[in-house]
Amino acid sequence: MNRRKFLNYIGCGCCGAMINGCSTAPITDRRQLKIIPESRLNAQAAQIYEKIKSKEKMSDDKKTLKQIKVIGSEIENSISEYFKKTGVEDPTTNFDWEYILIENKKVKNAWCMPGGKIAVYTGILDVTQNTNGLAAVMGHEIAHAVAKHGVERASRGAILQTSTSLIDIFTGGKLSQINRATGMNTVGLLSQIGIMNPFSRTQETEADYLGMIFASLSGYDIRETKELWKRMIKSNKGKKTPQFLSTHPSSSQRIKKLTEWENEIILGFPPITT
Repeated sequence: MNRRKFLNYIGCGCCGAMINGCSTAPITDRRQLKIIPESRLNAQAAQIYEKIKSKEKMSDDKKTLKQIKVIGSEIENSISEYFKKTGVEDPTTNFDWEYILIENKKVKNAWCMPGGKIAVYTGILDVTQNTNGLAAVMGHEIAHAVAKHGVERASRGAILQTSTSLIDIFTGGKLSQINRATGMNTVGLLSQIGIMNPFSRTQETEADYLGMIFASLSGYDIRETKELWKRMIKSNKGKKTPQFLSTHPSSSQRIKKLTEWENEIILGFPPITT
């Protein structure tokens, strides 16, 4: 097979994968590319979650852990009920929800793995301060999983890796030469800034929006969301990463969007009553 035929073959294969993997995010209807099986990613996430549970120090604050589980359960139920009422397939039907509280005051973070595996670090509790603040954080993290952002990023990463390898092959290894000459992964850095970071900011903004919706559906006061981010700015003592290098929107832009969405979400997504 000559070079031209090989390139055409690869091109057709990639296009086919893209067409077959196209879908839309729930509620926002943003088009997504998902070619990595969700079941595989969920299984991998569950294994990693177990390793984290064995290596990290779990908090003995049972009261806060119970609060986290209550908030999580309410968000779980409201999500399922919302999709049931709207006649749309529930994206969480294959989730195996689980919640842990990790003892680490230095880490102001929380996350939700594909499949509903959630962790909250004790460090972020100084920022959330109240139930509505904690619900805002959890709603945001759960939104990443509901919108299948992990599957989407894994799919794009696979395509990016394959494309970079092909370019290197058909340029006679010029990309590898650049990396060796500069002593850094220039290609990786450029692709991160030019492709993966803007894409991540899109996901973060979508998770902000969906997270507010899920918190509102669960009966929490989403007006606290912007206050949470104001406190986050203060807790970071003014330190911030330049937006073009960041996977998150700037704090000021984030607060502006959250404020703009408040009334729309409060009116359009009132608490679910079962």
